[in-house]
Parts: sequence; structure tokens; C-alpha cells
Amino acid sequence: MATSSGATIAARLDRLPNARPVRRLITLISLGGCFEFYDIFFTAYVGPGLVKSGIFSAQGTALFGLAGLASFVAALFAGMFVGTIAFTPLSDRFGRRSIFTFALLWYSIATVVLAFQDSATGIVIWRFIASVGIGVEFVNSDAYVSELVPKDARGRAFAYNQFVMFLAVPVVAFLSWLLVPTTVFGFDGWRVVVLIGATGALFIWVIRLGLPESPRWLAQHGRVVEADRIMTDLEIRTEAEIGRPLPPAQNVEGESESVQGSWFEIWQGPYLGRTIILVIFNLFQTVGYYGFASWVPQFLISQGIGVTRSLLFTFIIAIANPVGPLLFLTISDRFERRTQIALAALCVAGFGLLFSRQGGAVGILTFGILVTLANNWMSFSFHAYQTELYPTRIRAQAVGFVYSWSRFSTIFTAFVIAFALGRFGTIGVFVLIAACMAVVAVTIGVFGPRTTRLRLEAVAR
Repeated sequence: MATSSGATIAARLDRLPNARPVRRLITLISLGGCFEFYDIFFTAYVGPGLVKSGIFSAQGTALFGLAGLASFVAALFAGMFVGTIAFTPLSDRFGRRSIFTFALLWYSIATVVLAFQDSATGIVIWRFIASVGIGVEFVNSDAYVSELVPKDARGRAFAYNQFVMFLAVPVVAFLSWLLVPTTVFGFDGWRVVVLIGATGALFIWVIRLGLPESPRWLAQHGRVVEADRIMTDLEIRTEAEIGRPLPPAQNVEGESESVQGSWFEIWQGPYLGRTIILVIFNLFQTVGYYGFASWVPQFLISQGIGVTRSLLFTFIIAIANPVGPLLFLTISDRFERRTQIALAALCVAGFGLLFSRQGGAVGILTFGILVTLANNWMSFSFHAYQTELYPTRIRAQAVGFVYSWSRFSTIFTAFVIAFALGRFGTIGVFVLIAACMAVVAVTIGVFGPRTTRLRLEAVAR
């Protein structure tokens, strides 16, 4: 809806330069995301510790056996599936800020309980519960970032967002290398790694209470006075930094309408094709991303590399995670998002096949880092892309629905990869990953709509 000046909140947001006031908000959102990534990636790094302690076996005795490590991985994605598909509509109803803080608190409490479980059943149950909060948080964060950032900087904003979040990955890898093979005052090292993530998330939860609500969301829900107050503050701060008045705001036709959103919209009009494309994309993309990230130590162990050395290699590979978004930052808004996603997927396929054939340290580290960089490129690109394809009124629930299919597929991918690893070795696993990445490249590269440097309201009208 339009403010008293005649310009909509969206128009006023999109005229802002990529200045410090907006970057500060993105940084606060991203700091919370650090612990989402910490949690997801410790799945791989504490795995050897869970096996060593006798709670899980490396491969299990049956395809879907609870005693196998794959059940720990599957619990993460089962919880995220429930969180994304069942609870993300709450973000569209109650706002980005409130759901943001609630989901982080949920995760923190459940993860503390997880750290003190002694049975496979207890760990799987509390892993599932904690992951519901992560699932909600992921989608909510993406919606939050996309709605705060000017149209010309969305790619860079998501690259920066994931750079900050990926800083957690080498941290958790380093801590796991130090702690997982040991005990701390009689306490298994893997438990300490888990607790660090939970207590750190509580600290960030307090910091993020100072975040404002999304002005776009407020305006969409008729709360124009609140949205105007937040926008006025951003505009004053931005003008003070850049030392000149902001350019005039340009409305997009129809964007001032306040329409109640419905989940059924994603199956109508232009959104139907986008929903089908993104469901197919998410079913397959996660095989490449988490098929590598969640299993790196086990891939190396299966090739005869010891636990401690495999965790050291994993730590070195993990250092590349925050480098990836920075490396592609300058091109993130220069080329079409769909093209970047397709190219990144093909790189994951090619580098992954080469990784599977390496036996020496240099080859393992080189191609492990290249797979990681390609995955990072694909990750921040598609996180931006998904949020661009739906309007503010249904953004969180629509993205939550299509994104939930990546979580759904990974529940089973965890068991399939464990099975394939035991039967066909690392090469067999990466043939499977390469095939899935080819589907991703075709689906998005050929059928995905254009979004780069376009107003959200223009793309998703």
C-alpha cells in the first residue's frame, strides 16, 4: 500500500543504495543463520564420534535401520521437512521477525536436550525436534533478506548472507577435529560440539531482538504506519551515510494493492509453472549439496583414511565454504540467476566425479574444495531465486512448500547414499550425484524465469 507521500514501501526500499543501514540488518539476520549452518554441518563432523561411542554404526544393518548413522542424518532432514512445509505459513501470518526469534529459541532448547541423549532413539527424536526449528528459520531468513534488499543488490545480499553463515562451517569442522576423537572431563567430544552451537544460538537470539519487522510484510498487511516509520529511519540513516538525497521512488503498477494471500495461489496462474519447476529442482539439488557436505568424513574413511586424518581433511575443505560466496560476489547480480544455478550444478557434477577418483591428499583436497565452492555458488543463487518468484503475501509459505521437497528427498538420500557407499564405493555415490545435478541444470537453466535486477513486485505480480 502507498504511504502519505504516494510512494509504496516497496518503491522506497528499491531506491536505497547498498549502504550500511541495510547491510547491518542483513548481518544480524546472517549471524543467526550461522547456527543453522553450524547445526546442519555438524551432522557430518560429529558422525565419526557417534560411531566411535557405539551409539550408531557407520552403515547400519538394513537400508532404513535406526541403528545406522544414516538415521541421524535423516532425522535432520525429516525435521526440516516438517518445519518448512507445516510451519513456514506462520511467517506470512505473524511476520518475519517474530517467527525468526521463536524458531531460533526452539532450536537452541531442543539441541541442548539432544547433547545429553545416550541412545540412538533419543538422539534421533531430539534431532528431529531441533530440526523443525531449523526448517522454519531457513525459509523465514530467505524471505526476510529478499524483502529488505534493493532489487539491484539481491544477489550480492544473498552471497554476503551465506558468506557470514558459512563462517560457521570451518569453525564446527575445526572444533570437531579437536574434540570429536577425545573426551572432555569424561564427556564425549561430540556432545561438546553440539552444545557450543546451542549456547551460541541463544546469544544471537538476544542480539536479534533488535531487528525490525519486514516493511514489505507490514505494508502488505495494512500496517502502513509501522512500515513507514521503519522506512523513514532507514532513509534518514542512508542519506546521512551517502551525503545526498535519495532518488525519487518509482512505483510498479498494481504493487499498492493489499491482497490476502492463500497457499492455493501457488497452483494458479504464473505460479503453477514456477512451483512445478522448483519442486523438481529441490528434489534433486539436495542430493548434490548434502550428499557431499553431510558425508565427506565417511567418504574418506571408506577409502581407508583414519578418523582423525579424515576430520583434518574435512576441516581444510570446510575453510572453502565462506570463500565461495565471496568469490562469486562480484558476478552475483551481473548474470541471470537461473544461468548461475545451472552452471554451478554442472560444476558440482564434474568436480564430484573427479573427487571420487582421488587417492592422494592433494587430489582429495583440491577437488573437495572445488565441489564445495560450486555448491556454495549454487546455494546462495537458488536461495535468492526461490524468494524472487512469489509475492510477499505468500512468499514464506510458497518457498517453504517447494523447499520442503529438498528436505523430503534428503531423508531418503541419506539412506541411499549409505547403501550405495557400502555397495559401490565413493565412485558409485558420485555417479548418482552427477545424474541429479544434470536434472537440476536442465530444469532451472531451460525452464526457469528471469529474475535478476528486477523488482520483486515485477517478477511476482
